[in-house]
Amino acid sequence: MRSLLFVTDAWRPQINGVVRTLEATIEDLRRRGMRCEVIAPNTFSTLPCPTYPEIRLSLTTSARLASLIVDAHCDHIHLATEGPLGLASAKALHRMGRTWTTSYHTRFPEYVAARLPVPVGWSYALLRRFHNQAGACMIATQTLASSLTEYGFDNLALWPRGVDTQLFTPERSDLDPFTSLPRPIWLNVGRVAVEKNLPAFLDLDLPGSKVVVGDGPQLEALRCSYPTVHFSGAKSGPELAQFYVSADAFVFPSLTDTFGLVLLEAMACGLPIAAFPVMGPADVVANGRTGVLSEDLRAAALSSLELSRKECRAHALEYTWEKCTDAFLRIAEQAEERHEGCC
Repeated sequence: MRSLLFVTDAWRPQINGVVRTLEATIEDLRRRGMRCEVIAPNTFSTLPCPTYPEIRLSLTTSARLASLIVDAHCDHIHLATEGPLGLASAKALHRMGRTWTTSYHTRFPEYVAARLPVPVGWSYALLRRFHNQAGACMIATQTLASSLTEYGFDNLALWPRGVDTQLFTPERSDLDPFTSLPRPIWLNVGRVAVEKNLPAFLDLDLPGSKVVVGDGPQLEALRCSYPTVHFSGAKSGPELAQFYVSADAFVFPSLTDTFGLVLLEAMACGLPIAAFPVMGPADVVANGRTGVLSEDLRAAALSSLELSRKECRAHALEYTWEKCTDAFLRIAEQAEERHEGCC
């Protein structure tokens, strides 16, 4: 396999785990000498997603996607998301007699249910139809695989995640972003949105200071509701790494994340985790060693301060983007081989 086409509704300038995973995978594939093409919303006219204007929904047709797919002339096509581009591309590929892979990054039914009165089962039915048409649906963890299997997904393949351990490192600079704040520093990084369940963290009675890094539709509302919390906005690169390494614990209140790349970034910087014992943290955090998972998030946060930062770093080193790319390629190649065997 020498060329791959990625079709994604999530792309720059969005900052999230989907985009970071795709960027890291594409970068590694190109280092290996493979040609990678991307079809993303920046190619089309778009509309803002209702309740989430940062996400742009592309206005296009399956006919136009078919033309772009043919012009890309790639050995394999991966549909990374279930948005307008993914759906239209699946329709085009089915008509063309091509095979493709998909990936399930986000618990979309739960996100929709958090905003609108839409039954979770309805959303899963739509997603199941989309993903089960593919040669394989890539998922990050075995826990997610078990959950999706219960909803009738039948072609799941494990595609693990990685972390840049050269960027996210325990090494501190002279620029501590928290020099003026009382300690301990309780940090959260991610989208500031309803599905992240941030009030479960912000309402905790904890000593020291709470810091939230990220942008999103709930940012201004939470700033008004929690005037003692420090909202920094989005950070990236070395500046983000210094937020991690300068904090004392990472509090992750989400109940809906399928993985949580920020957990790996925090641990790579030596930062212990406090989280609920749910999908994502349960798959990534070594409970009692690199974090504390408990239904009592306050108790988990306080206990996490006692954990070894060196052990957090060592655990994160097990997750590499190279392993992630190896798995991606293996799944894509197997999907193509099965398709050829059926034709």
